[in-house]
Amino acid sequence: MNKRSALAFAATGAALSLGLAACGGTSSSPTTPAGGGASGSGAPAAADAFNAGLEKVFNPSDKKGGILKMAISEDWDSVDPGDTYYGLSWNLIRIYGRSLVTYTPAPGAEGRKLAPDLAESLGEASDGGKTWTYKLRTGLKFEDGTPITSKDVKYAVLRSMDKETFVNGPTYFNDWLDLPKDFKSVYKTPDVNTDSAIETPDDQTIVFHLKKAYGGFDNFAALPGTIPIPKDKDTGVKYREHVIASGPYKFDKVEAGKRYTLVRNENWDPATDPIRKALPDGYEISLGVNADDLDNRILSGDLHIDLAGTGVQPAALGRVLSDPALKARSDNPTATRTWYTSIIGDVPPLDNVDCRKAIIYGADRVGLQNAYGGEFAGGDIATGLMPPTLGGWKKLDLYPTGTGDAAKAKEALTACGKPDGFETIMAYRADRPKEKATAESLQQSLAKVGIKLTLKGYPTGDYFSLYAGKPDFVKKNGIGLATNGWGADWNDGFGFMSQIVDSRTIRESGGNYNLSIKDKEIDAKIDEIFTKTEVAERDALWGEIDQRVMEQAYVLPGVWSKSVLVRPQGATNVFVTGAFDMYDYLNLGVQ
Repeated sequence: MNKRSALAFAATGAALSLGLAACGGTSSSPTTPAGGGASGSGAPAAADAFNAGLEKVFNPSDKKGGILKMAISEDWDSVDPGDTYYGLSWNLIRIYGRSLVTYTPAPGAEGRKLAPDLAESLGEASDGGKTWTYKLRTGLKFEDGTPITSKDVKYAVLRSMDKETFVNGPTYFNDWLDLPKDFKSVYKTPDVNTDSAIETPDDQTIVFHLKKAYGGFDNFAALPGTIPIPKDKDTGVKYREHVIASGPYKFDKVEAGKRYTLVRNENWDPATDPIRKALPDGYEISLGVNADDLDNRILSGDLHIDLAGTGVQPAALGRVLSDPALKARSDNPTATRTWYTSIIGDVPPLDNVDCRKAIIYGADRVGLQNAYGGEFAGGDIATGLMPPTLGGWKKLDLYPTGTGDAAKAKEALTACGKPDGFETIMAYRADRPKEKATAESLQQSLAKVGIKLTLKGYPTGDYFSLYAGKPDFVKKNGIGLATNGWGADWNDGFGFMSQIVDSRTIRESGGNYNLSIKDKEIDAKIDEIFTKTEVAERDALWGEIDQRVMEQAYVLPGVWSKSVLVRPQGATNVFVTGAFDMYDYLNLGVQ
C-alpha cells in the first residue's frame, strides 16, 4: 500500500477504516487497568499525553503474557479472510492469518508501507507489470502442523473470487486476473485449469498474470484473500466457524454473535515472521456490547480495545474532552475516509436527479457533522465523496454546507414533479449511535421541506450482504437512503474510489459497497484512467468522477472522518497505524 513503483499505475498504500488529528496535554488515570499490574520489566508506566500514540509507540514493551480484551457493539461481516471487507477485520485478521504482503506495524504514515509477510520479499514484476512473482518463506505451517505452500495461497485467492458464496470483500482479483472464460469458481468448476491467471511452479513460488499492467499489485497481495487456506479443510460458508490459522494465534471458541476467543498457535514459528511479536497469551473478543457501555468499560480499564476503531460515541465524548486525565489518554487521528449517505436511484422518485438534489439541498449539513461528534471528533463537512488527502481532490461547491436551503430544496422538488414532497425509507446500522443520529438528523431536516423519512436499522454484520448492499432487498423494501462510510484500501484514487463508484462492481447476490452510483460516463472515465501513465492525469480523472457523482446527486456527503480514540490502560505498544487509521492490533501487549 505505500510502495511506489516506476511501472504504470503505481500506487501508494493507505487504509480501510476510521480516524482524526490534533493537540496536547498530560496526566494519567487512576483506575485499575484491564489485565492490570505494572510492567514486568519494572519500568514505570508511560506518561499519558494527548496524541501520544499518534506518531510514536506508546508504552513500548516486549513483555509476553496476559489476555487482551476487545469488544464490539455488533459482529462484523466475517472472520473468513475470503469474505471480509471491514477495516477493523483487516486489522484484526493479521493476528491469525498471514497474507503474502502486509502493512508495517509502525505509527502514522510509516504504517502504510508494505512489507513482505508470507513472501520473502515484495513482488517481482515482469512483462511490463502484467506478471508478478512471489517466493514464500521456508518453514511456514498451518495450525495443524501441515506445511503452507503456494497452492494454498492460489486456492485462497480463487476461492475469494466466488462472490455468490462469499458476497463480501473486494473484486480486484476478479477484475484483473487473466482467468479462463470457463472458470466460474473453485466449487462450480474445480477442474478448469487456471494457470493463465495464477501459476504455482513449485511449493514456494506463486505467479500472478494480469489482463493489463498494474504497478501497484503489491496492494492486491496485501489483501486478506491471499491468506492461505488448505483445500481439504475448506467448508465454504461454514469455514468462518473454524478458520485454519497461519499466524501466531488460532481460534479456540467461535460463538456467533457472542464472542471469539483465540489462543497461541504452537505451530507458528517466529523465525519465519519478522513482523509479529505475539505478546498476549490470548484474546477475548466480546460481541454485541452496547456502544456506550463499551466506551465506559474502556474508560474504566475493564476493556482494552473497541474493535470497531471509530472512536468514542457522543455520550462519552464530552466526558473525555472535559476531563484532563481522560483527554491525556486520547488520540485524534485523521482518516482517508468519508462518512456519507447513498441516495439510491433504483427507488422512485429518487430515479429523478432533481428529487435526489432536493435531499442534499434540504439536509442540515451541520446536523450531520454533529451526529459524528462535531468538527473536532467527527470531521470537516464533506463537499464530495473523495477525501482531501487524495491526489486529484478539489473542493466542490455545488451545494450548501450549512443548515440546509429550503428554497432550493422546494425548487428541486417542483422540478422533479413532487412539489409537496415524498416519502422514502432510510437504512442505517442499528448498533452505531452515530449512524442513528445521522438518520434522525436527516429525518428532522428533510421533514421541513416535505420529505418524510421512515428510519430502519439493520445489523452491521449483514448490512451490505443482506440489506443495504443487496439490490433486490433495497428495491422490494423501498430503501431510498442508506448511511455508510468508506476508507481507502490504499491511498490513491483507485484504492479509494473504484469499489464504490464503478457500476460494474455491483452484484445482484449482495455484498455491494457501491449502493447508488450507476453511471456509464463514470465507468468510461474509469476505463480511461487505465490508459494514462502519468499520476497527475489519473488523479485529475478521479477528481472529475467525484464531481460527476455530486452533479448527479448520487450521494449526500457527511464528513471527512476524524475520531477520538482512547488508549487502553494496561496495554503496551499502542499506536495509530496509517494503514487503518485506528490502533494497530498486531503487536499490542498486556502489562
